[in-house]
Amino acid sequence: MSQAYRILDRKRRGETLSADELAAVAAGAADGTWSDAQLAAFLMAAAVRGLDPDETRALTVAMLDSGARWELAAELPGLADKHSTGGVADTVSLVLAPLLAACGVPVVMLTGRGLGHTAGTADKLESVPGLTLDLDRERCLGLLRAHGMAIGVATEDVAPADRRLYALRDQTATIGSLPLITGSIVSKKLATGAAALVYDVKVGSGAFLADRREAVELARRLVETTAALGVRAAALLTDMSQPLGEWAGHAAEVRGAVEALEGRGAAALVAVTFALAEEVAGLAGRPLSRADLEAAIDSGRARERFEEWAAAQGADRAWLAAPRFELAPVERAIEATRAGRLAAVDARQLGLLLAEAGGGRSAPGGALDHGISLRTRARLGDAVERGDELARVYLRREDPRLVEAFAACYGIAEEAEAPELVVGRVGP
Repeated sequence: MSQAYRILDRKRRGETLSADELAAVAAGAADGTWSDAQLAAFLMAAAVRGLDPDETRALTVAMLDSGARWELAAELPGLADKHSTGGVADTVSLVLAPLLAACGVPVVMLTGRGLGHTAGTADKLESVPGLTLDLDRERCLGLLRAHGMAIGVATEDVAPADRRLYALRDQTATIGSLPLITGSIVSKKLATGAAALVYDVKVGSGAFLADRREAVELARRLVETTAALGVRAAALLTDMSQPLGEWAGHAAEVRGAVEALEGRGAAALVAVTFALAEEVAGLAGRPLSRADLEAAIDSGRARERFEEWAAAQGADRAWLAAPRFELAPVERAIEATRAGRLAAVDARQLGLLLAEAGGGRSAPGGALDHGISLRTRARLGDAVERGDELARVYLRREDPRLVEAFAACYGIAEEAEAPELVVGRVGP
């Protein structure tokens, strides 16, 4: 009987795994000695049987130690990082990094691919012609010293265990497991060695954890695990009961980020970005006010920083000077079926439909259609008349069934209120 078999059998029966056993799982994921089938079985057993706090911490450390640790803050004090648990039209990272960098707070982000109903920051950036995202420690340091920011995907020696497990979680219906989420996020984030880290934990219909109590628990686990490993951390709980920005979809979300950096962004997107920026700047020992952030945008510094950074990572300079954002050619409006107020949006289903239309992967490494998009025209609480446009979808081909499914994501009632954007905080 192999070690892998014994570990899987013990967790299937609900027994507590030791730190050595969890280290064996991470090592097997990193070096390939565990098959995809074995790792998928571990993920399912961990999701169903659970991992207690000690197991979660041990798995996180094992995943972190499965690869290189860059320790960037040792050379760049005050280095900040940010992570979102994901949502629809969540373009915060693409605005926050150049905004903070323009204010003198260096930012590093190693990002992921799309997962479930959410699009990944790396996938969005790959819609920019020429932009390259592979980062090693030396290149990352060079970008940070020259431009104050670096965004990309890590080389294979950073958290390699998470690289395999992350992809398999999307295929095994284990995305919502709190211990697995915690281990994945914290191991990957701490590998860079930032000095301060803010978590954006989503709540609402478009969040992985729609229940606020679960979201608070995840925020607590993330902050406590991160702090226990020596990094200053806090989490904001932010609303994801509707798409955050005006644009959802890969190229479209880059468009939304550029508009925000030019002072034309969606109000909700900008507000959440500012809240997270203020939080992490304070944790990094370089506090910023809202006025500081507004000045960075109004002066054009934030937009210029985005352009300089993107060019340094290979983006076509002519495109950056006059961006052209591809949208799929078939436009269909989603209209209000009655007068009233927009009272409900199934944001998760919107994300799944965008993925089904071609904006997501059916298997790891699959192709993406960067032009599949959704433009939000009305927000929760808005008064609408029958026939008013609630949203507009951009598809590659005619698909009445899909358009009907998009329309079914919106509900109108006599009364409705706009939700708060920041609904809680966990931190020091």
